[in-house]
Amino acid sequence: MVIDRAKTVRGAFAGAVAAAVWLAQQPLDKPIFGVDYDDSELLGKAFTRGRSWPVVGAAIHLANGAAMGAAYTNVAPRLPLPSWSRGPLVALAEHLATWPLTIAVDRVHPARGEMPRLAGSSRAFAQATWRHLVFGVVLGELERRLNAPPDPDVPRFEHTLSSNGHGKLEHAGIPG
Repeated sequence: MVIDRAKTVRGAFAGAVAAAVWLAQQPLDKPIFGVDYDDSELLGKAFTRGRSWPVVGAAIHLANGAAMGAAYTNVAPRLPLPSWSRGPLVALAEHLATWPLTIAVDRVHPARGEMPRLAGSSRAFAQATWRHLVFGVVLGELERRLNAPPDPDVPRFEHTLSSNGHGKLEHAGIPG
C-alpha cells in the first residue's frame, strides 16, 4: 500500500478539526445527556492533576484526532461503502471497540474519583456515541473534500502548454 504524504497530512488536519468540533460541542451535550463526562478531562488528568489538565487533555485529544484522520484517509477509499457513510461508520466502530476500556478507566484512572463513572452508564455510552458520530461526520466530509480527486473536466496546467510555451492547437478553441 502506497501512502501519499500530502493526502495523509490533509487527513490528519481533517481529524484534528473533527476533534476540535468534538471538544467545542462537549459543553452543549453534557446537559442533554445528563453526564458530566469530558474527554479532555479524562485524557489530561491521566497525565497531570494540576491546573494545566485542560490544555494537556485538549492537546492529546487533537493529536488523537489527527492520528485517526491520517489513518482514515489511507483506509477509507478501500472501504466498500458510500463515501458519505465512511467517516461516521469508522468513528462508531472505533467507539464500540474502545468502550469496554471504560471499565479500566473507572478502576485505575488517577482521577477516577473526580469524574463520572462511565462503565455501565447508558447515558455516558449514548453521549460518547453522539460525540463519535459528530467526529465521524466532520472527519469524513472534510477529508473527502480535502482529498477529492482532480476534476477530469478541468485541464491540468501541464496539458495546456507545449514545450515551446505557446500551448497546444487543440486547446485554441478553433471550431472544427
